[in-house]
Amino acid sequence: MNHFGNKNRVFQFLKLCHHHQQQWQRSIVKVRLKWVKNRSLDHIIDKETDLKAACLLKDAVKRSSAGFLTAKSVADWQKLLGLTVPVLRFLRRYPSLFEEFPHPRWPSLPCFRLTDTAKLLDSLEEEIHQSHENDAVERLSKVLMMMRTKTAPLHALQPLKWDLGLPDCFEKTLIPKFPEQFQLVKYPNGLSGLKVSQWREDLAVSALQKMNECRESKRGKAALVFPMRFPRGYGSQKKVRSWMEEFEKLPYISPYADCSKIDPESDLMEKRVVGVLHEFLSLSIHKKTKRNYLRSLREELSLPHKFTRIFTRYPGIFYLSLKCKTITVTLREAYQSGKLVDPHPLARHRDKFYHVMRTGLLYRAKGALVEEADPHAPGGEDSEEVESSDELCEDEVSDSEDE
Repeated sequence: MNHFGNKNRVFQFLKLCHHHQQQWQRSIVKVRLKWVKNRSLDHIIDKETDLKAACLLKDAVKRSSAGFLTAKSVADWQKLLGLTVPVLRFLRRYPSLFEEFPHPRWPSLPCFRLTDTAKLLDSLEEEIHQSHENDAVERLSKVLMMMRTKTAPLHALQPLKWDLGLPDCFEKTLIPKFPEQFQLVKYPNGLSGLKVSQWREDLAVSALQKMNECRESKRGKAALVFPMRFPRGYGSQKKVRSWMEEFEKLPYISPYADCSKIDPESDLMEKRVVGVLHEFLSLSIHKKTKRNYLRSLREELSLPHKFTRIFTRYPGIFYLSLKCKTITVTLREAYQSGKLVDPHPLARHRDKFYHVMRTGLLYRAKGALVEEADPHAPGGEDSEEVESSDELCEDEVSDSEDE
């Protein structure tokens, strides 16, 4: 099989696209929509910002040759961890995970090591990484297969390790185990990159295509459409329904297909971009990521310069949040009543980790850790959607770096 076995099929499809290019040239009249705040999804983003910071600090302690971190060494990590409070205050907030003690040589310097509870949680996380190693390999392979050159800079992938469910230092622990699948390369500027060595046709199927296959097996052949979950009141608007119907009539282009022959200014290309972003978020553990992480892969994913506007233009598919002084995008269909519809085992474990952060307690049932519902979470996603007083229309979203 050719290294990229689906090229001939893609070429034939793109010839058809070119034939109908005039028909798909910005002919759809788009509706200007107000941004609607979703308190339920905002709460999840707020919660998982602290959860992610705690997990990253745990990994940093593990990597430390001394077995602990000093207050001085983490003083500049606040922005890196996405925190709104100083790191020292954050560490002291969770004594069930981080034990504070004076430095052996400088008693006035606070130091932090992992508690026995944190070590237990870490060992359970390691077991999940080991038992789901093939799943992580497939997820990373699919991300690389979406890239224009099937390669991504390592510095762009490393911030995504939490979102993609990759182990800490994955380039040293995971990649060397699969030389037939991954290859470390050097860019002309000297930076390192990761390339997928083997194109796997079985992986070149998007989450939307799999969803459609399930529908076909149950109800017969159906059109390939994006699931839509509009904020309250939008889905019933005639102009919005008409817009989405026209959008769904456009051909669906797989995010794993070559798009170099498609007019970048066409409606067809915009639908292709929606498909790429939908697939990328579908591959993440929590079905969300930061806008800036996508920005670092913009050229490889063939995204437009102002791709952030896609999220506000299609609020039935994506939710754009401004919580925690950054921009986070979430896949709406993945959440129901404030919870993931189909949580990954790693996501379940992280819920238990957060329970320990919040309560300081490990609950056990038949020898296993169990979680409790978060009493601070809003009641449900649909019931908690309220329109923000600050309108965030597509033309008002800044594509500059997060402050």
